Amino acid sequence: MRVLRAELGIGLDGVRAVLEQVLTGQYSGTLPEMELLARKLRASGIGAAHRGRWIE
Repeated sequence: MRVLRAELGIGLDGVRAVLEQVLTGQYSGTLPEMELLARKLRASGIGAAHRGRWIE
């Protein structure tokens, strides 16, 4: 959640909503945005990969 808060610049309530979207495959963005987010998550020790415009 810290990575999402830092990268997206949102508060705790917002990050909970985004996390739910990520976990259910509903969060999407541009390919470069998703690759950057996946890299930041992996750098923090969270297994993440992007599939097109979605994070898995």
